[in-house]
Amino acid sequence: MNLTFDADAVVLDIEGTTSASAYVTEVLYPYSRRRFGALLSDRGHEPAVRRAMDQARRLLGDPGADAARVERALGDWLDEDRKATPLKTLQGIVWAEGFASGDLVPHFFDDVAPALRDWHEAGVRLYVYSSGSVATQRDWFSHGPGGGLLPLVDGLFDTENAGPKQSPGSYRAITEAIGTRPGRTLFLSDRPAELDAARASGWLTAAVRRPGEPYHRHGAAGHPEVESFAGLRIGRAQQSEARNTS
Repeated sequence: MNLTFDADAVVLDIEGTTSASAYVTEVLYPYSRRRFGALLSDRGHEPAVRRAMDQARRLLGDPGADAARVERALGDWLDEDRKATPLKTLQGIVWAEGFASGDLVPHFFDDVAPALRDWHEAGVRLYVYSSGSVATQRDWFSHGPGGGLLPLVDGLFDTENAGPKQSPGSYRAITEAIGTRPGRTLFLSDRPAELDAARASGWLTAAVRRPGEPYHRHGAAGHPEVESFAGLRIGRAQQSEARNTS
């Protein structure tokens, strides 16, 4: 089944949508966990690290928490898959160094890069909205296939500069930032609660239900659905509503 949308902008989720969740949980998470201790103890004076540690202390309600206490909290949040901003910031620092050194190579499903290039060429503006930090998103797309996909992307949003992904207010904030009408902005995600929030803000939505991904079993919750980006046709001269085509 294919879907066709008339949209000026597409906003992309990453995990489970453009990229495999297993890569994040089985490669990136352990990589960051092994490096948090040294980052906090040896580089706590660096502004970005210090700021994230202060954010973690506020979340813990413990202004005096030392590096070891913050490290334990980061490990707990990883185990919970909690979208805590300081966790995402510190992960981003560690991962950026891993991408730069070649220790890490970001994963994208095979259908993603061709689709993004096609949509970009058609004049559709592309954005990313992920719980991972903006810095992580930048590194992720910079090291993508074919020399990187970042030049195709017009902007990056995370839980710090936009807000929680299950809050309609976050999508309204993105609408204001990118200057497009809600009804001409399409959000692609695998998570029904995020799609519900985007739809509540007036956005177009499509559930990307890739077999084998954790949220596949949750269904589409009434949103149009596809199994890959190959099933999406997006342009600025299509009908104003999504339609199913055989």
